[in-house]
Amino acid sequence: MRLLFVSLGFAACTLALAAQPAATPSAKPRPTANASVSAAIPPLIRDLPVRKVVLYKNGVGYFEHAGTVIGNQRVGIDFTSPQLNDVLQSLTVLDEGGGHIAGVNYNSTTPLAEQLKSLSLGMTEDPTSTELFQALRGERVEVTGAAGGAITGRLLSIESRSEKVGASDSAATVVKFYLTVVATSGAVRVIELTPTLSVRPIDQNLQGQLDRYLQLLSTTHANGLRHLTLNALGQGQRNLRVSYISEVPVWKATYRMVFPREANGSATVQGWAVVDNTVGADWDNVQLSLVAGAPQSFIQPLSQPFYTRRPEIPIATEAQTTPQTHEAAEMDKKDENEPVAQASAPRAMAKSAMDAKNRNMAMLQTFSGSNSTAMGRVFGSGAGGNMGGGMYRPSDALKQGDVTTSAFDDFFEYALTQPVTIHKNESAMVPILQQDLPAEHVTLWSEREPSPLRAVWLENKSKLTLDSGSFSIFESGEFAGEGLLDPIHPGEKRLLSYAADQAMRIKITDRNNRRNLHHVQIRKGAIIETWMDIVAVTYSASNSGDTDRTLLLEHPRRDNGWSLDDGVKADETAPNLFRFRLPVPAHGTAKLDVREHGPESTRIDLNANQDYSSYLIELVKRVPDVKGQLEPIIDAQVKLADIQHQIEESKKQETTAAADEARDRENLIALKGNEAARRFVEELNRAEDKLQATRKHTADLEQQKSDAVDKLNAQISALSYDWSVTPIK
Repeated sequence: MRLLFVSLGFAACTLALAAQPAATPSAKPRPTANASVSAAIPPLIRDLPVRKVVLYKNGVGYFEHAGTVIGNQRVGIDFTSPQLNDVLQSLTVLDEGGGHIAGVNYNSTTPLAEQLKSLSLGMTEDPTSTELFQALRGERVEVTGAAGGAITGRLLSIESRSEKVGASDSAATVVKFYLTVVATSGAVRVIELTPTLSVRPIDQNLQGQLDRYLQLLSTTHANGLRHLTLNALGQGQRNLRVSYISEVPVWKATYRMVFPREANGSATVQGWAVVDNTVGADWDNVQLSLVAGAPQSFIQPLSQPFYTRRPEIPIATEAQTTPQTHEAAEMDKKDENEPVAQASAPRAMAKSAMDAKNRNMAMLQTFSGSNSTAMGRVFGSGAGGNMGGGMYRPSDALKQGDVTTSAFDDFFEYALTQPVTIHKNESAMVPILQQDLPAEHVTLWSEREPSPLRAVWLENKSKLTLDSGSFSIFESGEFAGEGLLDPIHPGEKRLLSYAADQAMRIKITDRNNRRNLHHVQIRKGAIIETWMDIVAVTYSASNSGDTDRTLLLEHPRRDNGWSLDDGVKADETAPNLFRFRLPVPAHGTAKLDVREHGPESTRIDLNANQDYSSYLIELVKRVPDVKGQLEPIIDAQVKLADIQHQIEESKKQETTAAADEARDRENLIALKGNEAARRFVEELNRAEDKLQATRKHTADLEQQKSDAVDKLNAQISALSYDWSVTPIK
């Protein structure tokens, strides 16, 4: 249980944590083989600006720095520790002037758990007050605030006790903690740990250990920078490009749909992207691209030193010799290849995992553009030209050439051709679309959602994919509602609901279901009946508004061969529903009849072990033509049922005869040696004869049943029948 005493917290428990700075001897630098090269490298420069940013919907961004270097030069880029993991996983450096990168260095830190091992306190990263006092056991401390004045001695232990508060049976139970201190005089004192109690270690080395411990804990709250240094070696002035991915906020799409005061069948659709710069560096005149899609990406703590666990081997001791017995060796020699096979499996799995990771990284770097050339091949240069497969420059964008788009696999990109400036810790809205698109106002209704909704039936005739996001509707210069949309690809038509339609009332006024037998097939004992179900639904809609409405009715769509009747046609078909358009005049009503038909099947597997005669008789009534095929089966099943009934009656008689035989035998035993026993001998003989005759009769009936079953199964297997009628429309 964590103690919440304010006076015992690490910051306020008066533990007198006097810091002891460690004296570090100055170390002389050792000469290296590359001393001459190092001397020729100019001081570190940190002016490699961000030139390109590509943001993805999976929470990562691709960043490209570009600048010039002269001769041998070092380039530094600062990151946070969380960023550095992504950078080390995706960093690509290109020296375009024939130079090369000698290495990439960054400042590292030892994990806190490993640093704490250097202290003798033995406390963890998340200590409790109890753990602190456990670490102080045996140490000399000064305790003040207790009854009887200050106490100086050694801390023996800390223990908890459950005590009741109050004298009643329902009194609450609280947990109290007590310190046991052995005073200098030898007296043992048990002191309750209260908020007013103060404990101070006397040993200066221990105070230094506690101070160092608190310093290490404080480092976990600091979000320090990690400095990445690239050593570029070469001659003359050269272009240097550094690219990587990093975790960033997801960019968001939002749209506006403005309808003119005079309806013309279209709306002005304006798209915006909300972009947040939280990476700690300014984006000054960067080429910004927004990609909708989620390429596979993950975080691996590459920037943290990793320690593997080594096995602990006990120290060997000399064993005393005692008399022993030994097992005999096995004759079969163990397969020497077995250990090799067992060892190869983990290596194969590790290789497979590494290959998969390499493929994922190659895909991600190729798509996100590890360099400008690769980005141009996939998405185009972003400068407004038709570069790259599938690149469009829509003339209907904000201005011609303001936004270009391209598609790759399941991804699509908005590339802004004009540079964008977004300073660190700032956000911005950038335009991605403005175009007049066909849009129709409708009222949307379905039986599963009985409240009518105002909706826009939007057709994307642009060359841009509208990414998922929110949208707002404006009619006659006023706000009319808002909603959400899923991605709409070029050429797609989508319903977007944005408000409730309180002027419309829709209900089902009639529903009629009929079933007609359509087909019967009998093959090898299986009878399959196919029925044609006919369903008719009448929808009624009333409009209490002052303007005409177009109602879009959603009707469930059935699978497995169902179809609409001739003359009934849906305006739009979705995987699970039909949509029907129904004009409804102002202050008027309208009706829609939807008729459809489809098959429903039942299957019966005939066998001689179950009586299907009643079902077969009903089937003959529905399909008289099948009587000739089924009548022998019905007669055989009736005969089999009669034999079964006889067997049951014979078994009852057998049971009665067995009981009589047993009773007569008991009477005979009881009267053994008596003159009256002769009469029971005759009765016992008659009972045994009757029992034997009954058992024989039952056996004969069982044989008759077996023969009847074999005959019936043969008749069932020989059945072959197919009958159908013209489908009813």
